[in-house]
Amino acid sequence: QVQLVESGGGLVQAGGSLNLSCTASRGIFSMNAMGWYRQAPGKQREWVARITSGRTNYADSVKGRFTISRDVAKNTVYLQMNSLKPEDTAVYYCNADTGSSMVWGQGTQVTVSS
Repeated sequence: QVQLVESGGGLVQAGGSLNLSCTASRGIFSMNAMGWYRQAPGKQREWVARITSGRTNYADSVKGRFTISRDVAKNTVYLQMNSLKPEDTAVYYCNADTGSSMVWGQGTQVTVSS
């Protein structure tokens, strides 16, 4: 089973930037897709962004501000977050669709102060 480890979270002021990383224990090229989700306190987990071999997709709430990318050689997926808003505050989770299962990382906290 693939394992995912996220990093890069932290505290940032509104308008600032953070770059999250998600490193997989084996080749991400074999995954159907990699993605980022987030869960704010008291809310359900929501999808943020997704990347496959050929395309990227974003939730409307982050489109134009967040960019998902991947480095296959490093087995790492990134989420560059710009123009952060207080409502982006959440635990961010990396996700891998292996084709037979959905695998989750442990999450990394992002806090945006106003």
